[in-house]
Amino acid sequence: MAGDYRYIPPQPHIGFTVGILAGFGGIIGLMTAQGDTGLMLPYLAVSAVLFAIFSFAITRLGDRAVIAGGLGLVVYFIVANFLVTFAYGVLLAIIGYIAGRMTCWLNSGRYRLNLPPYATARQVLWFYCFRVICGFIFVFLIMPIFVLIPLSFNQEPYFSFTPGMLSFDPLAYSLRWYMDILQNGMVDPTAVIGWWSDMWSNAQWIRSIRNSFFIGFWATIISTALGTLAAIGLASSDMPFRRPIMALLISPMIVPLVITASGLFFFFSSVGLAKTYMGIILAHAALGTPFVIITVTATLSGFDQSLTRASASMGAGPIRTFFKVQMPLILPGVISGALFAFITSFDEVVAVLQLADVRQRTIPRQMFSGIREQISPTILAVATILVIISVLLLTTVELLRRRSERLRGVSPA
Repeated sequence: MAGDYRYIPPQPHIGFTVGILAGFGGIIGLMTAQGDTGLMLPYLAVSAVLFAIFSFAITRLGDRAVIAGGLGLVVYFIVANFLVTFAYGVLLAIIGYIAGRMTCWLNSGRYRLNLPPYATARQVLWFYCFRVICGFIFVFLIMPIFVLIPLSFNQEPYFSFTPGMLSFDPLAYSLRWYMDILQNGMVDPTAVIGWWSDMWSNAQWIRSIRNSFFIGFWATIISTALGTLAAIGLASSDMPFRRPIMALLISPMIVPLVITASGLFFFFSSVGLAKTYMGIILAHAALGTPFVIITVTATLSGFDQSLTRASASMGAGPIRTFFKVQMPLILPGVISGALFAFITSFDEVVAVLQLADVRQRTIPRQMFSGIREQISPTILAVATILVIISVLLLTTVELLRRRSERLRGVSPA
């Protein structure tokens, strides 16, 4: 069509595509060797050759990414399942699917579509090397979670994958450790009448969960109220000594937590708040307030102060202006700060170690005690639940951040 000047990237040499896939296969081979220095070189060479042969064969298909991905999935699964195990076959099937689509992506030259046509080969290389490095860092950080979640469904009381789990035997997986959170080994739900009420009143894990939500809720309320008021004051241009006050208010984020917890312990001991719920709530509120201040201050940076002046000119007082004008616009930032404060309280263990006794044990404190006193995979189940809660809360924070940006006109609706 006339006037259509879409950039069509040139098709690279086949050696480029095969070489990239051979390097990718070599990395997979090194990971398969699992640190065995005697196997690293053979695994690297064999895996690189196999990936290179597969890539060369896929290039004969042309730009058919779906078919290439399907072939990679099937071929790698059959080979790995036949030579090793079913679980390894599933893992290699995913890698084969990625390798197949990657081959078509490289061979068609589409990797240049995200870059300007005048980009040099070195610029293209750095563009993707930077993303690969970031991907490796992400995998390095997230891999413990990927390992932890399936282990929490282990039928056996081990912190390792059993042969049954690796072969995907349904009998090797169980919810026993999640049930142990509720029962805590003290209640038999099939034999005890009224076991539900006994369970919720006696189980250590349930008491820890209840304490975490109770302390986190009130600490969040206090830190959100104080942090929002402080942020509004710091956002005012008439506020004297804003920078020193800001540095003082966010100091709990900078000072090592052990020092903060020790100072709180000595102070609360002198006023009778140590080993009490109120003391822990105040300690967690002090730790969560800086997050609220930073989040709300960032939200107020795009706030139109002429709205408050217009409200005052129409006779509204400061309190009415805050609730009717400011609060609706900064509400996403306030909720985001509250969620950060809740996560801080929910995951905090250092202050609880020094300020709490057996009655105020939270989930992290109970996990710490379980690691020291009685190793049990129940800890893995609790950790999985905490990961899920954290992901849900952080997803909510991200949605609220985007909504706040749309309200301030920073991003398109």
